[in-house]
Amino acid sequence: MAKFDLAILGGGPGGYVAAIRGAQLGLKTCVIDQDKLGGICLNWGCIPTKALLKNAEVYHYIKNADTYGINVGKVSVDFKKNIKRSRDVSNRLSKGIEFLIKKNKITHIQGTGKLTSKTSLEVKNKQKTDTIEADKIILATGARPKSFPGMEYDRNRVISFKEAMILDSPPKKMIIIGSGAIGSEFAYYYNEFGTEVHLIEMMDRILPVEDSDVSKEVAKSFKKSGITISTETKVSKIESLETKVKVHTEKNGKEEILEGDVALLAVGVKGNIENIGLEELGIITDQCAITINEFNQTNIPTIYAIGDVSGPPWLAHVASAQGHVAADHAAGHETKPVNYSNIPSCTYCQPQVGSLGMTEAQAKEAGHGVKIGKFLFQASGKAMAVGNTTGFVKLVFDSKYGELLGAHIVGAEATELIAELGLAKGLEATWEDIAMTVHAHPTLSEAIMEAALDAFGSAIHQ
Repeated sequence: MAKFDLAILGGGPGGYVAAIRGAQLGLKTCVIDQDKLGGICLNWGCIPTKALLKNAEVYHYIKNADTYGINVGKVSVDFKKNIKRSRDVSNRLSKGIEFLIKKNKITHIQGTGKLTSKTSLEVKNKQKTDTIEADKIILATGARPKSFPGMEYDRNRVISFKEAMILDSPPKKMIIIGSGAIGSEFAYYYNEFGTEVHLIEMMDRILPVEDSDVSKEVAKSFKKSGITISTETKVSKIESLETKVKVHTEKNGKEEILEGDVALLAVGVKGNIENIGLEELGIITDQCAITINEFNQTNIPTIYAIGDVSGPPWLAHVASAQGHVAADHAAGHETKPVNYSNIPSCTYCQPQVGSLGMTEAQAKEAGHGVKIGKFLFQASGKAMAVGNTTGFVKLVFDSKYGELLGAHIVGAEATELIAELGLAKGLEATWEDIAMTVHAHPTLSEAIMEAALDAFGSAIHQ
């Protein structure tokens, strides 16, 4: 029987961060995972998809090189090499996490784990079954794609994001159900490589959790690039046939059957709460997620839960932040809970989307008097210079105190630009703080300064 101060079940972006933080605080730590370290994010999610999306972006620039006075000629695509690059990036990073685990003297145990008490786990692998004792345990088992009756994955014609990342070639026609970050990113990616894409969304707009102006801008860009969008449309079932799929849809009482080569289900995730001993110990769950307090403790104080298994927001950076909090708290270190009102959300299609805080509608619903500042990238010198003027920065301020309530960026490098506003909101910056911060010229970030100025009628360049 091995004994540890801290045992972590799951080696994803929450689990490995918690492990490293625990080791930094002097805890004898182990991390248990049956797969490569890095979890879904590093191996099948965040990282490899961004490599694929960069491939698509490069291909777009090459196809439009004449805009920049560069004549390329006939261009061909090695799609298998395209896919291989993303896998190579993922594998290199996974090895990097293994190095960090060893560097911090963390014990890596391969296998599946199950709670047997409030301070013990049973770990199984092909060779043996072991018992791990730990003063504190962190559950970081992640989540998996949702499916619904009549819309089950067969991993061939009806696929998840995992299969979408390793297709041998772009399908002629792809039907994507769900227009959140995953659905929108793959819509952009496959459309760029010549697939006819039909994007279906049950809500009244794509990217429905984003500010409505952002959703409209992305939809406009998608339609311009040839993506078909159907909103307020329900899918009742999907038929997986030998050579095609049939997607049965309904909108305003009218039924329609759409046909394609593959259907990608991108309708959310559910926590991996099964077979890890929760019921036996009486750990409280709700809607496929483990219930936690502000320090990520479950109703059993020695057991914590972090990342996707603890519910939304299902984001890798949230898992990492929660891992840091849980490890600090488990070690008895001074702990500051995660500020969930200041979590950036990013979508890496083109145009990119980066947002945090309240949308305009949410701010008004919360009773705030609001001032809206907006600056279009078409008025940005840097955006014109790089040849990408799609989108805007939209800032939501409280009209009484000038406090930043929300930030929404759509356009080139939006996912990088949003970080400045996370810092601003975390420091309770006002519109004037942002507007009077000198931004380098020419940069895309000047649009943030201009949007702040615009909120109070002082914009210079529009």
